[in-house]
Amino acid sequence: MKKKIDNEEIVIASHNKGKVSEIKDLLKNYDLKILSSSDLGIEEPEENGSSFEENALIKSSVTSTLSKTVSLSDDSGLCVNALGGQPGIYSARWAGPDKDFLYAAEKIHENLLEKGADDYSAYFICVLAVSWPDGDHKVFKGRVDGTLSFPPRGDNGFGYDPIFTPLGYTHTFGEMEPEFKHSISHRNHAFNLFSKELLIEKQ
Repeated sequence: MKKKIDNEEIVIASHNKGKVSEIKDLLKNYDLKILSSSDLGIEEPEENGSSFEENALIKSSVTSTLSKTVSLSDDSGLCVNALGGQPGIYSARWAGPDKDFLYAAEKIHENLLEKGADDYSAYFICVLAVSWPDGDHKVFKGRVDGTLSFPPRGDNGFGYDPIFTPLGYTHTFGEMEPEFKHSISHRNHAFNLFSKELLIEKQ
């Protein structure tokens, strides 16, 4: 098993500012120098895997090899039960080249209406992959279930947050204060597993 990650540099394999900000917030209690692949000028590799796990590992392994340090990647997405799990691993692609998630949300809504669906249940998946330059890696998974609501509500968060209401709550992720949303999110669930196994809290 790999040694703990402590007092060292770690590169987040993402150019997504919202995602990088959320990951940095989740890592604030650890003694790490956190950079992103955009900070280092590392281009995001093509995500041609067939699962969240494969795509997360593609990003972390390529970034770790190029940066010569530990790399952390996150592949996450929204899975809508009535749409057979779509958009799933294609969640970002549904937003198009301009990353227009309001457009993507409307696309989901239109598909649900076309199907005459009365099941608006959905879940967010997050897979974290940690890679070392020697090729070793670890994967951690988190999930949060909820329902979709239209039109979108809230200006916080990013991606599909304004249309997703987690089970047990009445506000969408987009309406929640970021710190609270981070504490119950799919990403937080995955991070808890990751931190327990590989990180050491600041003394």
